[in-house]
Amino acid sequence: MRQLSDKDIAEMVGSAFAPDDESTRKKVRAELKLSQRIPHKVTPLPEHAVLDLHQLTEEQAWQEIMSLATSGIKQATIITGASGILHKKFPVWATESILSPYIVSAIPINNGSFQVKFKRKNN
Repeated sequence: MRQLSDKDIAEMVGSAFAPDDESTRKKVRAELKLSQRIPHKVTPLPEHAVLDLHQLTEEQAWQEIMSLATSGIKQATIITGASGILHKKFPVWATESILSPYIVSAIPINNGSFQVKFKRKNN
């Protein structure tokens, strides 16, 4: 994170910022707390997600699953539906495609859903 310059302050104020002297500039910076860095808030991922693939095409479902697998989430319930191409394709994707390195296990819960555990995302 970079420090704000006098030019940045002038843009924030909306007019030319010309401190009379060094002490005035320091007072303004201190009052605005410009020497403090603002930490980035890290939003924790939920432990579990539910992904419903009903009404998605095969390509859309693939993109959604890959996005979930690479997000860093640990577990998900993926609902494919009891019949149709996605119910047949998902187990193959989970074991034999470029998706497989992201998946620890994909266990059928019922006739139309899978409980999936993902590998941790390395930073």
